[in-house]
Amino acid sequence: LLEKMADVSLKEAALIVGVVAACYWNSLFCGFVFDDVSAILDNKDLHPSTPLKNLFQNDFWGTPMSEERSHKSYRPLTVLTFRLNYLFSELNAVSYHFLNLVFHVVVCIVFLKVCKLFLDNRSSVVASLLFAVHPIHTEAVTGVVGRAELLSSIFFLAAFLSYTKSKGPDNTIVWTPIAVTVFLVAVATLCKEQGITVVGICCVYEVFIAQGYTLPVLLDTAVQILRGKGSIPFSMLQTLLKLIVLMFSTLLLVVVRVQVIQSQLPVFTRFDNPAAVSPSPARQLTFNYLLPVNAWLLLNPSELCCDWTMGTIPLVESVLDVRNVATLTFFCFLGSLIVFSLRYPGDSSKTVLMALCLIVLPFIPASNLFFPVGFVVAERVLYVPSMGFCILVAHGWKKLSNKSVLRKISWVCLAAVLFTHALKTLHRNWDWESEYTLFMSALKVNKNNAKLWNNVGHALENEKNFERALQFFIQATQVQPDDIGAHMNVGRTYKNLNKTKEAEESYMIAKSLMPQIIPGKKYAARVAPNHLNVYINLANLIRANESRLEEADQLYRQAISMRPDFKQAYISRGELLLKMNKPLKAKEAYLRALELDRTNADLWYNLAIVYIELKDPTEALKNFNRALELNPTHKLALFNSALLMQESGDARLRPEAKQRLLHYVKEEPQDANGYFNLGMLAMDDKKDMEAEAWMKKAIRLQPNFRSALFNLALLYSQTGKELMALPVLEDLLRYYPDHTKGLILKGDILMNQKKDIVGAKMCFEKILELDPNNVQGKHNLCVVYFEERDLIKAEKCLVETLALAPHEEYIQRHLNIVRSKIASLSATEQSSLPADGTAVAEEKKSSFQNLKEVKNEQKSTQTTVDNNEEHSENKKRTEKNNMDKETPKKSTKEIKDIEKKRVAALKRLEEIERILNGE
Repeated sequence: LLEKMADVSLKEAALIVGVVAACYWNSLFCGFVFDDVSAILDNKDLHPSTPLKNLFQNDFWGTPMSEERSHKSYRPLTVLTFRLNYLFSELNAVSYHFLNLVFHVVVCIVFLKVCKLFLDNRSSVVASLLFAVHPIHTEAVTGVVGRAELLSSIFFLAAFLSYTKSKGPDNTIVWTPIAVTVFLVAVATLCKEQGITVVGICCVYEVFIAQGYTLPVLLDTAVQILRGKGSIPFSMLQTLLKLIVLMFSTLLLVVVRVQVIQSQLPVFTRFDNPAAVSPSPARQLTFNYLLPVNAWLLLNPSELCCDWTMGTIPLVESVLDVRNVATLTFFCFLGSLIVFSLRYPGDSSKTVLMALCLIVLPFIPASNLFFPVGFVVAERVLYVPSMGFCILVAHGWKKLSNKSVLRKISWVCLAAVLFTHALKTLHRNWDWESEYTLFMSALKVNKNNAKLWNNVGHALENEKNFERALQFFIQATQVQPDDIGAHMNVGRTYKNLNKTKEAEESYMIAKSLMPQIIPGKKYAARVAPNHLNVYINLANLIRANESRLEEADQLYRQAISMRPDFKQAYISRGELLLKMNKPLKAKEAYLRALELDRTNADLWYNLAIVYIELKDPTEALKNFNRALELNPTHKLALFNSALLMQESGDARLRPEAKQRLLHYVKEEPQDANGYFNLGMLAMDDKKDMEAEAWMKKAIRLQPNFRSALFNLALLYSQTGKELMALPVLEDLLRYYPDHTKGLILKGDILMNQKKDIVGAKMCFEKILELDPNNVQGKHNLCVVYFEERDLIKAEKCLVETLALAPHEEYIQRHLNIVRSKIASLSATEQSSLPADGTAVAEEKKSSFQNLKEVKNEQKSTQTTVDNNEEHSENKKRTEKNNMDKETPKKSTKEIKDIEKKRVAALKRLEEIERILNGE
């Protein structure tokens, strides 16, 4: 038999490569859809910053295996290939699809080599070509997550090929191929769980192919041994030894696998697999009916669907259901093939037996026979079973083509099948172009699956087409009225459409569908954990109303009471408690969430915000740093920790603050806030040119950036470039005509530099229009009247100003000076009050240095983590809310500079008064 095994020729390999390329070239233009989103886009295990060990601690979707929400799908080697894709091309979908295509080519070539063990050369090529073009494989090849099937299949077939070399001359055992087989089985299992089933195929191969036994021979030998009329033949003992080694190795793998999932099966609901939670006999009848359904997909892949859950296949609830005929027919056909292959010797029976093994054994993990799975039918799990199907078809075609009467028609039929399958595959690939095209194609096949209606709605929602998305979500609730997720989707869409009342009604319906708490029974075991988000979403909706904050808090506490480890509830409640001005309780909520997940950077960030509210900047900075240790690119932690360092007034922290802001602007190059704060740091360090450059960059990105405009003008005025400040102030006042500080600064420059008394007067009058009690503006207007030599008006003005600020001595002195001038009525002795007098009043109460405005468009210091409003069936994401926060502190050096300038201003005031007194 081994002599029949031939290597794959270059022509055969080239033919397979060409056919696969012709069928799958358009898959390169597809994006990340369906499960790809969770496995690729949302999976942090792909990022180089994530330790490699996490790949072996988390499931396929990046969720720790220890968590209840984990699907327990342990495929670290597959995730490793995703990580390599990310390393070279990050999230460029083309590279991921191309690697899948390459892996499919490799599987086809290795499969051809396996076929040559049981078929002649021509039939082997036919089987391989049929496998290459079969439309059922589009989900495994074009869907990026299908790579688990591809990789597992490569090592699955390689393990089998290695085992075929374990028989030496004179039926001796060659142990090296067996050791290689065990290793390859382990690798295949780390790619996908079904890889372990190749051990069963090796056992069948050893007994019925390598040793040539048939079932009657084995039964006869067993009877003779039991009667004591014979002993076990030596060859059979050797076979038993090999099988024991294989089975023991398999048992070890199973034990390790059970340890990895921590002896917990994943939690699925009746929406994922309705039959799994159905009573007898519906459960058994439905599971058995699914076998012919899968067989029909292999035989006639005309109507393919990406999701067969929920109501796609109605339950078979009675033995009188006509679909049981299909089940009976399938088992009769399968049984006849098994009997033929086991009972009769010969190459044909051996070929059929190995084909049946490839069909049946790899399908067992997905059959629901031993444990429930999270789907009803999944086309991708038919990738390996289709190998056995293709061998059966090729073997049958060989039998037909050998008959002269049917030779031509067999070739015509073969060509037709290959051509139509190739066209169907090519056309099916386009369905995977986007989530919208994928789920719309599925709805053409099945309109009874609410999940499909929901997912089309999600695709439209991602495109901000909320009106159309709402139609699909509502249809989902009509198809499956008890689908909690569908009602949550309707509520969220109404919220996006600003229809708060309708949103609340939908959330209330979803809440009413939640099962009631049964004392002593674990809640999470009876409902999908993400359905608990209905409490979070409803609370987030109603807390927009300040009068309903307590009601929102009650919802969060209700969710926590149902599930004490519901991390999201603690996070959302912490954010609400901050809004309610209860920082100590918010701190408790975040600390409880951290007990559940200490690796969540957002939690440490939120706790830092709590410490800011508690006026504890030291602890806040520690928590910001902890967040950055876990996620060095955490944007808000970078930004707000830099601000905290800047506000501390500690010059030693400024270099680190600058580095964090530089890192921030690298991550967010279009955010003007980062550049503005770099400018503020430079002003603190007296690096005027650098500060000017950063401020200008911030203004280029956001021309109406109020704080950047004002501080750039202030920078110019402080560095003797007052005339350059004027156009900046013009821009500021064009956007913000009521900017009081800008008006004061402009008036000062017009008086001192431009000698434009009229312009300055307009500025100060504008200030008084906005705020008649503004002492600074009113006093400066009095100075303008004095400059205009209208002493009566100046006196009246100063009297009014003194009434507003009776304790300001400088106003009283200026009033005395004006009154003395009025008394003397000597025009020649009058001296004009220098424009510095405008600054004097400011320096006394709030000097121009104190005008240094703190950015009031600063980044938020409040964040919440995504409430996971079932934005997608398989999506897990994070989202942050922003709240403006001012920076109240000045550096110590700045305060000293301000004091010096105030003293200088007082000296100028004395000089002015001496001049006014005629000294």
